[in-house]
Amino acid sequence: MAPISVVEQRGFIRMLKTLDPRYSLPSRHYFSRQELPRLYTTERERLAAELEKVTYYALTTDMWSSRTCEPYMCVTIHYILDWKIKSACLQTTYFPQDHTGENIAEALRDITAIWMLNPNGPVAITTDNGANIVCAVQNNNWQRMQCFGHRLHLAIGHGMQDPRITRAISLCKKTVSAFSYSWKKRRELAEVQAQMNLPAHQLSTESTTRWGSRLEMVERVLEQERALAKVLSADKKTRPLVLTWQDIEVLEAIQRALRPLQDYVTLSYVRPVLHLFNSSLLAPEEGDSELTKSIKQHPDLLK
Repeated sequence: MAPISVVEQRGFIRMLKTLDPRYSLPSRHYFSRQELPRLYTTERERLAAELEKVTYYALTTDMWSSRTCEPYMCVTIHYILDWKIKSACLQTTYFPQDHTGENIAEALRDITAIWMLNPNGPVAITTDNGANIVCAVQNNNWQRMQCFGHRLHLAIGHGMQDPRITRAISLCKKTVSAFSYSWKKRRELAEVQAQMNLPAHQLSTESTTRWGSRLEMVERVLEQERALAKVLSADKKTRPLVLTWQDIEVLEAIQRALRPLQDYVTLSYVRPVLHLFNSSLLAPEEGDSELTKSIKQHPDLLK
């Protein structure tokens, strides 16, 4: 996953010369102009030949922006071949035009045409709930499936609307930031982790578009709570970030409620999993705190 310019960096060249002085290292132009295009062509031809055998398929699509705020549309195909479920990213396409339902619908049709897919083959397309993508799917007369992960993300977000949770999550985020922007605190954390025989793990940050990242952040903070408290309390600027026992109880309630929900599923498992949510995973258990029960029983999670 390194950039191809690494082959022209002095340290990389010196390392390879040490490994084998006889090796002639290709330039970055060789990779950008020859090897990567060849690799792309080979892989595209292989996938196109495989898709010729596919009659029916499902699609997944979403719009997203790069770090430089350039818009893209990604389309993934899902199909069964030789009794195996397979997936492949067809295209990640630059999409500078307006994100209207008509433009998105046309782009989706173009992609299926470029790959010479059966125009009557899409059994379903999975999307989020954006009005433009809903309109696009309707324009193409395709069956739309709401993204299970996206719906679950929204439901969990609604279930987290509690002042106690807001405070505890805010403390977690500020704690992660305090260590992310200070090499000194990361060094101190590593030392304390060794002293307390805790795993030498870095803290995890939360992504606003992935509810699972909130669970990862909470679990990591709980795992490292003793080490974090020692490092934070040594600095008067970060001392207010030390978790109280009430905050720890809230985080443990979040962890207990969300951990069973962290595995995503394929379409055929959606209904059984929803039944499992209502009958088992989200059912109050002995030992659940009142906050854990309120999260589990939130109406959006039980729909």
